[in-house]
Amino acid sequence: MAVSTHLQEFHGLPVFDFPDATTAVELPAADRTAWRIAIEAWDSKETWSEAFARFLAAVETTAVRALIVGVWGEGDEGSDTVVAELIAARESFPALRAIFLGDIIYEENEISWIHQCDVTPLLENYPRLEEFGVRGGEDLSFPPVTHQRLKSLTVETGGLGADVVRGIGASDFPDLETLDLWLGTSWYGATATVADLEPFLSGARLPKLTSLGLCNSEIQDQIAVAVAAAPVVAQLHTLDLSMGTLGDEGAEALLTGQPLTHLRKLDLHHHFIGPAMLARLTAALEPAGVVVDLTDAETEEDEEDSRFRRYTAVAE
Repeated sequence: MAVSTHLQEFHGLPVFDFPDATTAVELPAADRTAWRIAIEAWDSKETWSEAFARFLAAVETTAVRALIVGVWGEGDEGSDTVVAELIAARESFPALRAIFLGDIIYEENEISWIHQCDVTPLLENYPRLEEFGVRGGEDLSFPPVTHQRLKSLTVETGGLGADVVRGIGASDFPDLETLDLWLGTSWYGATATVADLEPFLSGARLPKLTSLGLCNSEIQDQIAVAVAAAPVVAQLHTLDLSMGTLGDEGAEALLTGQPLTHLRKLDLHHHFIGPAMLARLTAALEPAGVVVDLTDAETEEDEEDSRFRRYTAVAE
C-alpha cells in the first residue's frame, strides 16, 4: 500500500533522509538525491522549521532538484508553516524541479488526518517546478492556478473535496503529462461527482496528458462509465482506475466503450470484478499488448447491506 512506506524514489532520484541534529552522517551530493525533511511524529526534539534551517545551512541548495516534506508537526497541525518556509527560501533553490508535500505513512498519521492548506502558492513561487505531489485532504485547498512547466501532479487523499477537484480542473497546466487523483470516500470528505471530473475527461485543457489516474473512489463504476466515452482516453498511454470499488458494471463499460487497445497499461488493481468479467478483460486487451493490472481482487463484505459491500484501498 502506498501509504505504508515512505517514498523510496522521487523525480527519478533515490530518497535520502536529512538526519536529525544528533546524527552525524556523510551527506550525498545535493543533486544526486531527493531530500526528505521530516521530524519525529511523536517525540521530536526540534520543529520542522528548525530542521529546515539546518538543511539550508548544511546542503548546497542551489543544486537541489527534489524535496520531500514528511511529518512537520502534531497530527492536527496544518502545512501552512511549511509552505511559507519553502516560499521564503525559493531563491535558494534555482534548480528545484519537484516537491512532495506530506510523505507521511499511516504509522505517523492516517491519511485523512493529515491537515494541509492552500498549496497553490508553491506552484506560483516555483515556476520551474515539473513535479508536484501532496498527500492529505483535510483543509486542502487548490484554487485555480496557472503553471507553464508542471508535468506531473499527484493528490493522494482518503476523501477529496469537490472544491479541490474543481480548482484543479479549472487550472491551466499546458505541459501536464501525468495526473493522479485519489478521490476517496464520502466518510472522509469526498464530495466530487463525475460531473466535476469533466475537465479531465474532455482533455481540452490538458493537451499533453498521457497518464490519467482517477483512483481510490467509492464511485469507481460511475467513473469507468464516464471514462469509457471520454475524449481524453484517445491521447493516453496509461489509464489508472485502481484502488476503488470497481465492479462488473464499470468493467463492462470499459469493454464496450471506446477502444482501449492503444493503451500501454490499464491499472485496475484492488477491484470487485467477477471471474467471468476478468477473463473478458484479459482476452480483449492483453493480446493487443496492453498490460492489465487485475491484482488484489476483493470480495464484497456484506451481501445484505450494499452500503458496506465494497471499500476503497485507502480511506482513513
